[in-house]
Amino acid sequence: AACVAATRAVGGLILGKTVTTEFATYHPGKTSNPHNLHYTPGGSSSGSAAAVASNMVPLAFGTQTAGSVIRPAAFCGIVGYKPSFGMISRAGVKVLAESLDTVGMFARTVADAAMFAAALTGRSNLAISENSSVCHMRIGICRTYEWDNALPETDAAINTAQRLLEHAGAKVFDISLHRDFSLLAQAQTEIMAYEAARSFSYEYNAHLNKISPELIEMIKAGYLIDPECYDAHQRLAQQCRILFADMFSEVDLIIAPSTPGESPYGKEKTGNPVFNRIWTLLGVPCIHIPFMRGPNELPVGVQTIGKFGSDARTLNISNLVFKILNKS
Repeated sequence: AACVAATRAVGGLILGKTVTTEFATYHPGKTSNPHNLHYTPGGSSSGSAAAVASNMVPLAFGTQTAGSVIRPAAFCGIVGYKPSFGMISRAGVKVLAESLDTVGMFARTVADAAMFAAALTGRSNLAISENSSVCHMRIGICRTYEWDNALPETDAAINTAQRLLEHAGAKVFDISLHRDFSLLAQAQTEIMAYEAARSFSYEYNAHLNKISPELIEMIKAGYLIDPECYDAHQRLAQQCRILFADMFSEVDLIIAPSTPGESPYGKEKTGNPVFNRIWTLLGVPCIHIPFMRGPNELPVGVQTIGKFGSDARTLNISNLVFKILNKS
């Protein structure tokens, strides 16, 4: 993959390939959550998140099509960074969904993730500036239309983040999304299935007996989606991208849930990406900030979201958020 070649080109040492779920979808691999081996590390980038969380490596790659960077980062208690769509080359990466797949990364601090992204892309402005201050920052709390899925620990994380940021001098307030955003999670699900069915046509037609029931179900669902429905979902996404960009005249950063709660028990499933789908579809930069523990002493945090293409600003403000929340 081009991102691996770019890492070597800037002096990075590639230690190996980490476990992923099957074709970056839902069938889990063998990886466990480093905080408790009976719990899932999330997916699809399960091995990368676990490797960083257990101090095997300082940095690792992941990809996100629904929630495959932010969710494993949240469950494993580390920083996950999904850049703006297309910022890191996907050349050489197996395609799952052409309009959604995004190369991202895991680190133990926001500054490390920013340094890695800057080195890979040649965008020196992505590196953290220590001159920033959270004072006078406008931070919007967005519980999203999927809030009914939030467990008490996620509610507590959002409320705690708001309190600590206000105490540090930020202006923090609730924001609401336009009603069209209520349709985005379903749109992302169907776009992903539609594109996956076509991406995996060879595997489905030539090696059906070698792929999991979960992947077969997704491919079948994708083939049942009408092209007109797919096109309508894409038009909706484009409309919402414009609406979302306009929101940043009033806020500098948005905070939203990363996951419904801490990692669920068992390793048969990788958790619910419900709080990640809409942001991936919008293509905007997202960063998971770990800072709390849930009822089973597993990590919990929040997700920061920025305007498309504003990765440098999003990383810099998120670094301040990371420092403030982890002082507590």
